[in-house]
Amino acid sequence: MELTFLLYLSSGLFLGWSLGASEASNFGTAVATKMIKFRTAAIISSVCVILGAVIEGSGATKTLDTLGDITSLAGAFMVALSAALTTAWMVRISIPVSTSQAIVGAIIGWNFFAGRSTDLTILSEIITAWFLGPIFGGIFAVILYALLKLIFTHWKLHILRKDNLTRIALILAGAFGMYALGANNIANVMGVFVKSSPLPALKLPLGIVLSQEQVLFLLGSIAISIGISTYSHKVIKTIGNTIMKLSPLMAWVVVLAHGIVLYIFSSVELRDLLISWHLPTLPLVPVSATQAIIGSVIGLGLAKGGRDLNWNIIGKIIISFIITPITSAVICYISLFFLQNVFQQVVY
Repeated sequence: MELTFLLYLSSGLFLGWSLGASEASNFGTAVATKMIKFRTAAIISSVCVILGAVIEGSGATKTLDTLGDITSLAGAFMVALSAALTTAWMVRISIPVSTSQAIVGAIIGWNFFAGRSTDLTILSEIITAWFLGPIFGGIFAVILYALLKLIFTHWKLHILRKDNLTRIALILAGAFGMYALGANNIANVMGVFVKSSPLPALKLPLGIVLSQEQVLFLLGSIAISIGISTYSHKVIKTIGNTIMKLSPLMAWVVVLAHGIVLYIFSSVELRDLLISWHLPTLPLVPVSATQAIIGSVIGLGLAKGGRDLNWNIIGKIIISFIITPITSAVICYISLFFLQNVFQQVVY
């Protein structure tokens, strides 16, 4: 049974690879400013995305479970494969794409095929988060940049010391951003397999025990890290160079701002803390790292007058946000038909 499950899980691992290739733009601005080498960024990204997925990946996963109650292994396989194919195609043409939108589109395609109703409340929360992600990214970026300018106005530093501090700050911000990516986006990769997984819990040295869900997250996050190391350089160039030229300090602002966005949409602990303080909370849903990065860059660009922004690239990216869930839903629906009627698999 476990071997069969691993064969079905291959589509989720492919989606994880695609996510790593497409959403690893966290370090894109840092690499583009030549403050960090791609190899260094890839190593840090891989470690941090695994930690984020295993430690805090459950929050957004529960939301996707509610959107689509997929208990069939064959159905989960095709949902993940449809999202992966959509994402991989977008990456191949160097357009940053949201795996969150791809997996949600695929789940809706499965709902249509299975005759299941889509929870409109959950769907509205997810779509709202898609809009809030880049908006929050832009707001946080502008605030952080204003604070940074204020600090450096009153704190004179030698150019070499400033360069070193910026490099360290970029590494720390990028590490946090990748941790948040793992915590938030592992739901896209492994969420549809949680209910059908037969994998046992895993005992590690030092008394660490990974639950069945965390074992899935570990496998998915390893796939993400492989995608980062092998293919993310194409999207990093798009995010880091073509939307707007960034200084190293602006790159730090963008990386940190988008990390904050991902974290607030994935942290159960932060949500519980806000509830205890009787403050409003945000839904724990998977959001796009790419969208948050782009929102941060656009926010900075608009704050500087908007003249340096490449609106052609931005337009292509916006179009991809629209066609991604639609394409993924259509691919999933058609593929489920063949899987059920040609290969005689139970898909729901």
